[in-house]
Amino acid sequence: MLLKFKHHGWQTLTKVPKINVYFWTLKLLSTAMGEATSDFFVHHINPFVAVITSGIILGISIYIQLKSKRYITCVYWFAVVMVSIFGTMAADATHIVLQVPYTASAIFYGFMLIIIFSVWYVTEKTLSIHSIHTLRREIFYWATVFFTFALGTATGDMTATTFGWGYLLSGIIFAILFLLPGIAVLKFKLNPILAFWISYTLTRPLGASFADYFGVPHSFGGLGLGRAIVAMTLTFFIIILVIYLTKTKKDIQSQYIAE
Repeated sequence: MLLKFKHHGWQTLTKVPKINVYFWTLKLLSTAMGEATSDFFVHHINPFVAVITSGIILGISIYIQLKSKRYITCVYWFAVVMVSIFGTMAADATHIVLQVPYTASAIFYGFMLIIIFSVWYVTEKTLSIHSIHTLRREIFYWATVFFTFALGTATGDMTATTFGWGYLLSGIIFAILFLLPGIAVLKFKLNPILAFWISYTLTRPLGASFADYFGVPHSFGGLGLGRAIVAMTLTFFIIILVIYLTKTKKDIQSQYIAE
């Protein structure tokens, strides 16, 4: 039996976007933008002020997202962007302020991610992004998103600096790793949910590596365009794509849920 709705026709039940090329494009843009924006603010204003301010804005954005009754393009992606900015600051603070090596912080965030996935699966019996239609599942989802950003930030910095790969090589390697789960789904029948979360986690170090490559000075292995320029350019493309999706609705997944 199908649930009854006040309005006839298809109803948007999930609070997350459809997984398509627009989703992955915006995800990569937001990860890169978050890296460049976070680095710019931390280096140009008091780091504590930057972290506290971004944390407050993040809290507001998540609150608005959770209170929304349906998926709204600008609300969802604003929350993702703020998670990206704050997640970057959290990972960087762990290394810079607390002097925790990137390797240790990457292991810690990876462990936390495993815990969240485990509790989420035991509680809800699924990790599918297509089933985010209750408050509890949405909280699990955003907790997962935050730790994928923190893990990805620490991992990207670890490969670029600790391992000495540099930003460009790190970005290329993460790009290859990002594509492999999708190929494994098509060729080797890898579980699509597992493949999704692997690729989702890899978008962070992938986007951040290229943002750093374009933004940091030549002396640090980058092109030296400046973090501000990179952040503003990426923000522009994010806004344009969000406006496009808001008008076309190509990011909305609609379905009924059977009782």
